[in-house]
Amino acid sequence: MVTTSTQIRFLIAVIVIGLGALPLCAESSLHQDSEQRLAILEPVRPGVTEDQIVRELLTHNELRKSRLAAYASLRTYRVADVKGKVHAEEIGRMDFHAPDKKTFVVTSEGGSGLIRHLALNPLIASEIETSSGKEHHDSAIAPENYIFTLLGEQQVGRYRCFVLQAAPRRKEKYLFEGKLWIDAQDYAVVRIEGRPAKKLSFWIEGAEFVRQYQKIGTFWLPQRDETLVQVRMYGEKVLTIDHQDYVVKEAQSKEPLSPAAEARTVALIGAN
Repeated sequence: MVTTSTQIRFLIAVIVIGLGALPLCAESSLHQDSEQRLAILEPVRPGVTEDQIVRELLTHNELRKSRLAAYASLRTYRVADVKGKVHAEEIGRMDFHAPDKKTFVVTSEGGSGLIRHLALNPLIASEIETSSGKEHHDSAIAPENYIFTLLGEQQVGRYRCFVLQAAPRRKEKYLFEGKLWIDAQDYAVVRIEGRPAKKLSFWIEGAEFVRQYQKIGTFWLPQRDETLVQVRMYGEKVLTIDHQDYVVKEAQSKEPLSPAAEARTVALIGAN
């Protein structure tokens, strides 16, 4: 299963390659907040620490990864300005087969061929290459890369989440600084928002992203990515990736959580 940070680093890094050279002239305007409304941040339940939450997140991620055999989804990649004018779009089918094979077949495309060539196609190719191990960057959401601070609990839609601040241990462009929302029952990432830990290029004055996940059966898979990029001389551009119509295949052999793991989970969950 793709780690949460893998998609983020390509979402940001490849946009730098593409949008820095785009010959677009769109009037810049204030970014209209389209993010999901979040409930009030509440105090965390007693006895829960960030270290416990992160340990459970890593354990459950590995368990879900071992159970995922394959999936297919409809992907829509789109570059637009903040007023909604679409400059380029690419739609296709993304297929994943465990442990690390991905393929993408384009079914339709529109808008600027130059933007698709400079931004969207490298973004898709980079994700496929990284999933197969051809390129690797140590950017996992893990204690060796981040310092986590537990901020509280918050309702995100129907999911009760622990909210953690993530501070990168190194100023690297493949790391981010921001927040994580982790489901208090499944220990899965529900939402990430933040910005690169390091300035990306001369052309990029700022980049902020939000990634939302959805639960498909027992798996948590990306639902929507949105990155707002402030491009020097060209104003603000928005890259969105919508992940829809998942078809998921679970591995035949399913190993239940050990009694110790179940005990840890129950102790952490408590009463919602």
